[in-house]
Parts: sequence; C-alpha cells; structure tokens
Amino acid sequence: MALTPDDYRTAFEHAPVGLVLSRNRLMLDCNQQLLEMFGASKEQVIGQSFEILYPTHDEFERTGQRIVASLDASGWYADERVMKRVDGPHRGQLFWCHVSGRALDPKQPHAAGVWSFEDLSSRRQLKAELTAREREIAALLIDGLTSKLIGKRLGISPRTVDVYRARLMRKYAASTTPDLVHKLLSA
Repeated sequence: MALTPDDYRTAFEHAPVGLVLSRNRLMLDCNQQLLEMFGASKEQVIGQSFEILYPTHDEFERTGQRIVASLDASGWYADERVMKRVDGPHRGQLFWCHVSGRALDPKQPHAAGVWSFEDLSSRRQLKAELTAREREIAALLIDGLTSKLIGKRLGISPRTVDVYRARLMRKYAASTTPDLVHKLLSA
C-alpha cells in the first residue's frame, strides 16, 4: 500500500517535535507543535525569518555562521540553544531548545532545509540572567567543547571564553567546569 501526499502531510503535522521547512532562513511551512512551542500562529511565522525565534539579532547572525561552519558532509547540524517565544501568555520568554536539521544542499547551507525543534524547558530552566554570549558559551560547554574549540567556533580567543566561563561559574555558584555543566543541565 503506497503512502499518499495526505499521509506525509499528516506525519508532518503530528510529529512529536516542531518542524520547519525553510528557504534562505525564511520559514515556508511549520507544524502545529512548533506553533504551540513558540506561542505563535501560522500567520506570525510563515514567510518570516527565523530571527523572530531568537533572543537577539546577534544570536541569529552568529548561529547562522556557526551552522555554515559546522555542517557535516551530508548537511546535518544539531545544537542546543536558547530561543524566544513569539506570542501568547509566555511572549518573550527565553527557553532552552534542541535544534537539529539538514541543509538540502550542504554547499548552500541556508538555501533550503528541514529543521526540528524540541523544547527542553521541562528538563532545563534558565535560572540566571545570561547575556547572549554567555548563552552561546553555556550551550557549547554543555556540548563538551574546550575553550580553544569554543573560541574557534565563535571567532573569539580562548582567553575570552575563559572570562565568560568565569562569569557563568559565578552566576551558577560552580567551582569547576564539570560542576558548571551539571548546574546548567539541571537548571
């Protein structure tokens, strides 16, 4: 028995994670799970830039650069980052989100893609007020990257990463990097 286009549409709409089809960093289509996660309507997101889902313009730009630099040979990318709710009772609320996806042409990472979004807020809360750069570094520390690798990925010096790590350690009352990562994950 062959699947019909309606079967594929049903799978897309009822997936257990938020899904987005994109072209040139614009959202062309999304499912209901994504709309619920971000507290938005289709009219608020379809045709819009992914930028509306980010806490700041700089984070949107830097994440785009990081995706281009980090795609594997098949065009896959995944990370955990802080995103922003668009509307509804939690409008503007920041939350941890696991994002993974695939550029359909790895040579043109933003030309067209399929992206999934999973809200991690039930497992990981933002307890401290963090700057955009602190959020980026926290996410990369969680991924297990060293100061040197974080610096290379973000285009900053390892010493600058260490300064931000120290700030994070103070904010989370952590005495070591593993302690900080544990507190970030359990926050």
